[in-house]
Amino acid sequence: MVKEFKEFAMRGNVVDMAVGIIIGGAFGTIVKSLVDDVLMPPIGLLLGGIDFSNFFFVLKQGSKAAAPYAGLVDAKAAGAVTVNYGLFLNAVISFLIVAFAVFMLVRSMNVLRRKEEAPAAEPTTRECPYCLSKIALKASRCSYCTSEIKPG
Repeated sequence: MVKEFKEFAMRGNVVDMAVGIIIGGAFGTIVKSLVDDVLMPPIGLLLGGIDFSNFFFVLKQGSKAAAPYAGLVDAKAAGAVTVNYGLFLNAVISFLIVAFAVFMLVRSMNVLRRKEEAPAAEPTTRECPYCLSKIALKASRCSYCTSEIKPG
């Protein structure tokens, strides 16, 4: 059983998949930072200084402090039950960026695969069996040695 597991784990596609998962996790972290730290602050600024991570509404007030809360951190510290739709919006934007990047990667791989699978062009010439010169495929006489040749 250990031998079979070792053979399974050492197959190229399993190792490739593991590398893909690790790179994907790191890429997800980068995209989350891109959304939270680079994209959303200017968007919030354009919309009047709004911080999307502080978009929430209170379902139940906290036992430590009463509403209104200045931000999500204050509501969580007070023990309030909240619906955090701003964080959800950030997650949706992160997902869309990751999905677009994966789409572009798969699309480029498909284009490369189509180029590799393209059929070879039909030959238009052949060799003369007497002088080994290249002649037209439908030629009945070699233009170099003038030998009669059966059309190919």
